[in-house]
Amino acid sequence: MRIDTIQPAIGSNTPAKRLGRGIGSGLGKTSGKGHKGQWARSGGGVRPGFEGGQTPIHRRLPKRGFNNKFRKEYVIVNLSVLANVEAGTVVDYDFVMANKLAKQVKDNSGLKVLGGGELTNAITVKAAKFSASAKEAIEKAGGTAETL
Repeated sequence: MRIDTIQPAIGSNTPAKRLGRGIGSGLGKTSGKGHKGQWARSGGGVRPGFEGGQTPIHRRLPKRGFNNKFRKEYVIVNLSVLANVEAGTVVDYDFVMANKLAKQVKDNSGLKVLGGGELTNAITVKAAKFSASAKEAIEKAGGTAETL
């Protein structure tokens, strides 16, 4: 391969439209703008969202919902994920993130453990929140559930 043989991909470069260069070009006389009217004028056209004077859709539709700036978002882990952890291990937020047992959330408020799945290992789980079924299952397996 040589530098003088390099070409762009076919179809990636298109030649500019040559407007107003005679009838044979197909874009002569009115240059593809038709006859008269708003769209034929210099600077013609309407702003985005304009519907010819009719109330535009963004004003016809009601506002909906809001973002609660005080909302708490937790990193969620099910018991089925913790079933593979060795007995006697202390499972907390740092352990979960280090072993990639859950996805990280943007504004996290800690770890929340849910009761999906079964747990047989006696482990210590330190989290911000537990579901009732998760707490019960951890204690039934001989482990401890500590709320931070």
